[in-house]
Formats: sequence, C-alpha cells, structure tokens
Amino acid sequence: MPDILNIPEQEDELYEHHAFRVVKGQQPLRIDKYLMNFIENATRNKIQAAAKDGSIFVNDVPVKSNYKVKPNDYITVKFEHPPHENLLVAEDIPVDVVYEDDDLLVVNKPAGMVVHPGHGNYSGTLINALIFHFENLPNNSSDRPGLVHRIDKDTSGLLVVAKTEHAMAHLSNQFAKKTSEREYVALVWGNMKEDEGTIEGHIGRHPKNRLQNTVYEGDDIDKGKPAVTHYKVIERLGYVTLVSCKLETGRTHQIRVHMKHIGHTLFNDARYGGERILKGTTFTKYKQFVDNCFKILPRQALHARTLGFEHPTTGEFLKFESEIPEDISECIEKWRHYAKHQDS
Repeated sequence: MPDILNIPEQEDELYEHHAFRVVKGQQPLRIDKYLMNFIENATRNKIQAAAKDGSIFVNDVPVKSNYKVKPNDYITVKFEHPPHENLLVAEDIPVDVVYEDDDLLVVNKPAGMVVHPGHGNYSGTLINALIFHFENLPNNSSDRPGLVHRIDKDTSGLLVVAKTEHAMAHLSNQFAKKTSEREYVALVWGNMKEDEGTIEGHIGRHPKNRLQNTVYEGDDIDKGKPAVTHYKVIERLGYVTLVSCKLETGRTHQIRVHMKHIGHTLFNDARYGGERILKGTTFTKYKQFVDNCFKILPRQALHARTLGFEHPTTGEFLKFESEIPEDISECIEKWRHYAKHQDS
C-alpha cells in the first residue's frame, strides 16, 4: 500500500489531483497497472491517456504509461474533468421504481451504478437518471437532487428518493435519528462463531489508503465517527457465511469495514482484500472453485434487501424488500452445493 499524500487545494478546479509515494518493498510494475490499484474508478485507458498528455509525473518528470515504478518514487497525477456546472446532465437511463407517490419513490439500484456524480463518474449515475425521469427534485444538504441516503457503486438494493422539500427534510431526519430500518444481506469469508451479535467501532478514513475506511479504537477513537452494525447468521456454508446486517448508523462502507474488523471480510470485496482466498484449503480444485465464484459475482457480496421508514405525509410505516440479485444468489447456491459435498 503506498503512502497517499494530501494535495493542497488547487486553484484550477478543472482537474483532479493524486499523489503517491511508492513503498520500499514494491516490485517493478508498469505505472498504468500500478495506478489502477489506487485511484478509484480510473480505467487503464484513462490512465494511459493522462500519460500520453504528459499528466503523470514521477519525481516531477513526465513519464509514459510503460514506466515501471520503483520503491520511493514520488508519483503525481492530474486528470482533466468537466467543469462542475456540467456534471448534472439528465440521461435517459432506466430506473427500477419499486414504489412511487407524490412525496417519494423507492428504487432498486443495480450493482455497478454509481449513486451520484463525482471524481471519475460524471455520467451514468442514478442522479443522472433521476433528473431525466423526475422534474424539480429537491436538493439535499450536498446539493444532490432527491438523495436521502446512498449505497456503494457495487452494492445493489433499495434507496428512497425524496420528491418534495418536506419529504427530504422528514426522511433525512429519520435517517439521522436512526428510526429508519435498513437491512443488508452479505456473504462473508469464514464461519462466524456467534449466531448473532453487534459490532461497535468508530469508522474513519484509513490513514494510508484514502479509498478505504477503518475502525479506530483506544486513543485514536476520535479519528472516527460512531458506527453500530447488528448481524445475524442466515446460513453457514463452510468457508463462508451468509449474514443479515442491520444498520443503526450509516457510515461510508460501514458493513464492509465492520466485517473486516471482526475477521470476516466480504466475499470478493476487492477494496478490503476479500478478492483473495481468505479461508479454505490449499487444493487446486478449491482455488478453481473460488475463482469460478468470483467470476459469477465480480463485486462485493452485499445487497440492500430491506428498507423501512415512516411516510412523511401519511405517517404510515412503509417497508420494502428487494430479492437477492441473480449474481449473489448463484454464488450462494454454488457454496451451498460445495458445503453439502464437503459434509457428505
């Protein structure tokens, strides 16, 4: 993991900037491949284009994409991106609407769709789709139309979207006061000891990897914000466990960080190390089996299954459930078959 260095505020807002110090043990590796591991949503084509434009520097000298990084190299990258006023563009992208009335709608977000535009994602987001299909959505405190809460790009599942200022305030208040209900289904590495439990750990930005969050304890506890996750085992499948997680708080990557913290990283969660075989045997056949599971489910095994909240106008408590998507279901079924074969 490189040292991620802070970049001072740039006067030119048409660029996003990154800086890295390569660690001592780094083996020689093409810089385009290296940067793909540490810059969120950066494709190899985008990195190669930046190198071609002379926007990737090693020790203050521009390099080509085939440059091989060495220990202690100081890398800086400058990606061009559109001006902020052009970020919110309405796009005719299908939206899976589970429920809609005059105040709100509930959508089922597919895996792979980013919720709102940001560095590296200026189109194809849920917000781009929403502003095409729905007019005059109210802005939240971050000027994001309709958005009450969010889920990660590669997490699938339910989100509530506000259609009026009143609904935005009412729903946001419920999430802040923890009266909404959110339940996720996750497939995690390892056989969990307890059938159910609660994880409490302050979550904050990882000190060395800005793409990760981590749990802070002891004297460092103030570096994070309080986070509480309640979990319950649904099914034990040998070297992995299917669990239900209910959020009491809504920190970024909360379930992913908390599960890693207790030694049960989400299956195929590349950001947190779950794309490696963390439990199991050394047999080649087992490795092939896990690789096949990764191909079926090329993302972290996390789905926002249940969403409940009080309707901002009627006061009725509404509850919605989304079926576990096919990629996760198929992966679970493979593990179920494997576990049964191991027991027989």
